[in-house]
Amino acid sequence: MKDKTKNNKDDELKADGMSENSGSDEMADETTVADKEEKENAEKEERDPLDVALDEIASLKDKYLRQVAEFDNYRKRTLKERAELILNGGEKTITALLPVLDDMERAMKNGENTDDPQVLREGMTLIYQKLMKVLEAQGVSKIDTEDADFDTSLHEAVALVPGMGDDKKGKVIDCMATGYKLNDKVIRYAKVAVGS
Repeated sequence: MKDKTKNNKDDELKADGMSENSGSDEMADETTVADKEEKENAEKEERDPLDVALDEIASLKDKYLRQVAEFDNYRKRTLKERAELILNGGEKTITALLPVLDDMERAMKNGENTDDPQVLREGMTLIYQKLMKVLEAQGVSKIDTEDADFDTSLHEAVALVPGMGDDKKGKVIDCMATGYKLNDKVIRYAKVAVGS
């Protein structure tokens, strides 16, 4: 029985020793980590300030080169997108005009089969009206010149007509070429004759 008690005590001591040893292992690990940090800090302090500055310069230079490359890629991408917009920007308008072109082709083909000028005139009028609707849908509008005051922001005077009287002075007398606006921006000034 004494042997059993002695064995139990030995086992208990061993278990206590293991737990004491494991605690000392943990402390050793903590000490090792702290020692490593201290060594790194000491190495940094021991390093020549010039080496530290050179490392920092190299790091900043790397960041700078990366940002320059990133910006250059961005610039190239936006230039490519802008070029595509310029090349294909009129696609919507051209697609909208294609049915008018089809109507013109049909009118020319049917014009060969008829001698009646009234039929041709009506066909041309219908095509013109369709074209104007397509242009209006794209934001194009005519500049009104009938009985309008001369306005340099809308009209271009190509002729002055004298002797029209005081009531026609500064007014548009005749329109030689219709002017157009695209979304309130003048894209072609109306060429007009103005009373003087």
